[in-house]
Amino acid sequence: MSDSEVGPTLTVEGQSWDLSSEYPAADSVAVEDDLSVLAGLIADIESKNRALTSLSGRASALSVESSADAISAARAIHGLIERAAPIVGDLAAYASCCLSVDSQDAAAQDLQGRLQAVEARFANATEPLDQYLSLVPDEVVEAYLDHEDTAASRFAVEHQRKRRHELLPLEQETLVNSLAQDGINAWGLLYDQLSGSLTCDVAVGNETRTLGIAAASGLMLGPDDSLRETAWRAINSTWDEHVESCAAAINAIAGWRLSMCRRRGTGVHYLDAPAHANRLRRETIDTLISVAEEGVPLARRAAGLQAKAYGKPRYGPWDQRAPAPAVPNTEAAPIPYEEALGLIAESYASVAPEMGDFVRMMAKKRWIEGTVGSRKRPGAYCTGFRKSRTPRVYMTYTGGASDVITLAHELGHAYHAWVMRDLPDSQRRYGMSIAETASTFGETIVRDALRDRADGAAEELPIAWEEAGALVTFVLNIPTRFEFERNFHDARSEKPLRPDELKALMSAAWERWYGDALSEPDPLFWANKLHFYISGLSFYNFPYLFGYLFSQGLYARRSQLGDGFFDRYRALLRDTGRMTTEDLAAKHLDVDLTRPDFWRETLQSLAPRVDDFERLVESSTS
Repeated sequence: MSDSEVGPTLTVEGQSWDLSSEYPAADSVAVEDDLSVLAGLIADIESKNRALTSLSGRASALSVESSADAISAARAIHGLIERAAPIVGDLAAYASCCLSVDSQDAAAQDLQGRLQAVEARFANATEPLDQYLSLVPDEVVEAYLDHEDTAASRFAVEHQRKRRHELLPLEQETLVNSLAQDGINAWGLLYDQLSGSLTCDVAVGNETRTLGIAAASGLMLGPDDSLRETAWRAINSTWDEHVESCAAAINAIAGWRLSMCRRRGTGVHYLDAPAHANRLRRETIDTLISVAEEGVPLARRAAGLQAKAYGKPRYGPWDQRAPAPAVPNTEAAPIPYEEALGLIAESYASVAPEMGDFVRMMAKKRWIEGTVGSRKRPGAYCTGFRKSRTPRVYMTYTGGASDVITLAHELGHAYHAWVMRDLPDSQRRYGMSIAETASTFGETIVRDALRDRADGAAEELPIAWEEAGALVTFVLNIPTRFEFERNFHDARSEKPLRPDELKALMSAAWERWYGDALSEPDPLFWANKLHFYISGLSFYNFPYLFGYLFSQGLYARRSQLGDGFFDRYRALLRDTGRMTTEDLAAKHLDVDLTRPDFWRETLQSLAPRVDDFERLVESSTS
């Protein structure tokens, strides 16, 4: 029987996804047709932009009467953008999906390359409307929004206006958009291509295997502590050979952002943009990180217990996705993909039948990518296609319990998008912090459902292990990333950092958050973590901590609200694209996120889970 098989009908490896309902191939006629339609729409936008660009120097002095023609043109441009944006998004998503599965897909690489110019032109075409709506007086914006074609975009417009003081003149904003494609975005693409092409040699038993980074990372999902460490060191050894390239990329990306902060005005901070993008106040982020520090002893305790379960004194960086240790004299069997889907569907259905039906639909329609491949890029994500309003989930499924939780996490993202599919496009875009709510909520559902059906301590331990691992990840590892990125940006404002300086910064962050629970830091985490190289997103770390604690606080209210919980949960998800996060929490949970009370209460509610985990570890090691 092959490694990927566990029986006559069930296999460990996941299915490949089906993208054919969107495009048959990256070099297909359908792609060319959409590119042609897109070119026409952008040309129409550019033509109508003249009515706005002629007013750019005096937008703040306009009245409703003097801006009547411009208001009409702005509404028409909005309609064209609403038609063009889904095409841009779908083409980019399709190319990315193809390259995630096969990083050497030539047709997808070509499409992605062609899209760089298209995306730059589209961004420039939308800039005059953004500038107009940001700079005109309130009464002009009200007149623009007082129409059935634009009313739904009210929140998006009003939120955008909060940063109008940072806007550069129109010609400079369009220049920035043009230069970004061969600037900051090119560095992100370089990293993507590098991470998808690297291989490492890992000693597995009596043989040495040459594996892609994603496949080698899969070895760190197994219960063999020695193999996990071997795989981690092999992966880091490979990345260490490319630190100069990674340092060049991360320095360029951060340098670009810092330069833009300086250009946008005195006092513009590098955290202002990610806070605004996440629809959060800086005050909320500060409170979140401060309360996380209060939770460090609890999280370190969980990490120490995980190490103890493996019979070692400290937690290693290769233990981040380790499963519960194997029970002596037994072999941990991989969880077949179909069984994992069934477990998740059943768990989701415990909240509401429609959630379980959604998981089954995702599987039936093959909207999940779970295969193992040497050219696959590492990581997991949820994306979607805007024209069809359908989600897709990407991961490499190898049968570990951690894979089941990852799949549950990404399906949570997909469900979030699914319940919003009937809303206007302008109300379907939400900040990354709130985006982690449904995903982390989905993890918790699956873990608790698994615990309910567990038969004895031997079956409970793996579930409690996942809970403890989540606490360690979100309260120690995510703040480690945040601290590194913050310290890196502070240092980068003075000069580019050499690889050894980046290693030292990262090691210091690991040691500060993990403390004496850690066996050694991961000095190359800055090089091997994709999140630091996403050119369109900066500080993609605190949203995970936010989502974890926010979802845990939400989950704690499940029993309190009883039968009314699901309707409130669904309503909260649907509102995520049309409210600030603080207003969302106040409306649906009656809490103030800028104060520590909610966050502190949520962390305290997790202490009994660590107590229970300790009981199970003591039982298994005695």
